[in-house]
Amino acid sequence: MGVHRAREGGRGRRSRARSRDRVTRAREASPNVVPMRRPRLSESYEPPSASGADVVLGCGNFGTAKLMRRRATGELVAIKYIERGEKIDENVKRELVNHCLLRHPNIVRFIECALTEKHLAIAMEYASGGELFDRVLRSPNGRFTEGEARYFFQQLISGVAYCHAKGVAHRDLKLENALLDGGAVPRLKICDFGYSKNAFIDSDPKSTVGTPAYIAPEVLERKAYDGKTADVWSCGVTLFVMLCGRYPFEDRRRPKDFRSTITKIRNCDYAVPPGVVLSEGCMDLIQRIFVVDPARRIDMVGIQAHPWFLTDLPLELVAVHDEDLEPSISMTMDEILAIVEEAKVVHSEGAEQREFDHDMVTSGEFDDDDLDDA
Repeated sequence: MGVHRAREGGRGRRSRARSRDRVTRAREASPNVVPMRRPRLSESYEPPSASGADVVLGCGNFGTAKLMRRRATGELVAIKYIERGEKIDENVKRELVNHCLLRHPNIVRFIECALTEKHLAIAMEYASGGELFDRVLRSPNGRFTEGEARYFFQQLISGVAYCHAKGVAHRDLKLENALLDGGAVPRLKICDFGYSKNAFIDSDPKSTVGTPAYIAPEVLERKAYDGKTADVWSCGVTLFVMLCGRYPFEDRRRPKDFRSTITKIRNCDYAVPPGVVLSEGCMDLIQRIFVVDPARRIDMVGIQAHPWFLTDLPLELVAVHDEDLEPSISMTMDEILAIVEEAKVVHSEGAEQREFDHDMVTSGEFDDDDLDDA
């Protein structure tokens, strides 16, 4: 492991430099350049069934995710539709810029983005196994065994560590943003980079974003913080829920009271539920993650070297070294940014066929009143 990481270190620096230069050049490109004619979405994708019926994968604040089939290959893909206009903001731009830079077996693959008359459409790999959250709910007693939790946690950490090596902090890690493929031995896939930040091109994060139950204490302080260290805390919450079937900082008497949750996060007030027995190594790792002071919290390297994490570590996670590979997408960064700029303009003419008006599942920001009163 040590030799492997040392070898990746040199390659990682070169890769990160290339990523930084590529994004910088693209962001400096003029948004007024007239793009080449791009195929209409309906020319590349079609509904998955012969009947043409829509298959909605999820709805939320931004738009809709639909299951579609790629005409050229027959591959099933997920397409996220975001309404053109004011919803096309910096978060959407960062989502596309950061996601398209990432290529890893534990990250949902970005395919391309396109415009319809009413929406920005983002095509991604389809993870047919659904959310990890649902798998936890279906498990006996609503929680995983320690071995099963470790298996998924190892994949989560592998994907997040890769993001961090690329300079990307996810900032909204949770069970709902960890999808599973349809394999007999499921592979975890991290998704939704809407709140992500890139250390090479963005300022240090200050905004209080994320999902309340998973948010790190330093994110609540309205000061600049390290998004990667905050991701470590969120990974710890994900591990705890898989093992215990409940959120560590949720007030069982008032589960929807965000103020109570914030107070417990700030005080690192949690306990393993009665009836749940965890090994000494597992508890040690959890205690090293749930540290209020981010400077004293275990980092990704520490997690990956922890004995509990290394137990039964799949060989494929030890041997991941595709960091230097360019993302396998057919678009340049210039094209992606041009599409984002064009998507800010609302078209008032007739809508293209196969338009959708649902909302895409996302996470929200804390209300500042919650912070003041907590």
